[in-house]
Amino acid sequence: MNFNINSLHNWYRGLLQNPKYRWWVIAASIAYLVSPIDLVPDFLPFAGLVDDTLIISLLVAEVSQVAKSKLQAKSNRSTPDTTGQVVDVQPIQ
Repeated sequence: MNFNINSLHNWYRGLLQNPKYRWWVIAASIAYLVSPIDLVPDFLPFAGLVDDTLIISLLVAEVSQVAKSKLQAKSNRSTPDTTGQVVDVQPIQ
């Protein structure tokens, strides 16, 4: 069996981008971080924190990317003005 860290990252990213599984993946990631049972035990000086750091960095990066894309999509939609006219909202460059 050939293990590739890039395929694991793509799988994790795909699950987070899917709205059906997003909250389950976030909850499972947080549960893994607080759980005493890890892939590499935390009492090992350096190696024990590597898997936790990897999960935290992936979680923060992917959740922020999803939030950024949602905010951009929301800001690109047209919003009605108080006079009833439609005003295009453009992001600040």
